[in-house]
Amino acid sequence: MVSTIQQEEETSISLKSKKFVVWLFVVSSTIMFGGWTSYYLVFMASKGKGHGLVLPEVFTYSTVVLVISSICLFLAARALKRGKANQQRLFLWVTLVLGVIFGVLQFQGWTSLYQTGAVLVNNNAAISMIYIISGFHLLHIVAGLAFVISSLLGNYNNVSQDVAEYRQDITSIFWHFIDILWIYLYVFLLLNS
Repeated sequence: MVSTIQQEEETSISLKSKKFVVWLFVVSSTIMFGGWTSYYLVFMASKGKGHGLVLPEVFTYSTVVLVISSICLFLAARALKRGKANQQRLFLWVTLVLGVIFGVLQFQGWTSLYQTGAVLVNNNAAISMIYIISGFHLLHIVAGLAFVISSLLGNYNNVSQDVAEYRQDITSIFWHFIDILWIYLYVFLLLNS
């Protein structure tokens, strides 16, 4: 009995420290993207120009897809708290599919940019920053998909409620962060073109 209680306390502490690491990653990513957008503003001020492009319309679609995926992830977390594992599983699958669709749409956006002559390496650093910012964001999406898969596996393997809630929490923290981050980056690039 005492051993079980002690083991539960150790698991709880371990999960809290792992969640803290996710928050540290969120903060460091915010600083990284903040630095890149600051560089973009400094470049614009010194050259008197932005990227001079009309962003591909597909970036708008990808933004909508990402917002819908965040709503689905919220519904998955709510289903878990209500003890509805099948609903959670459904919403996690939808989130996963929408995340993949977002990635495909990003590649279509890059293809569209490339076809208009906006190549990654050029004499306008602002154009290169579009690729860098959206590319690193896509890497964050891949990491977010790994979190979604972890939550799905927990659902299928019937992990304990504490572990399931932990997995769902870190998935939600990270996914909503990358959603908000993309909205910020997209609006930033639209306003500073």
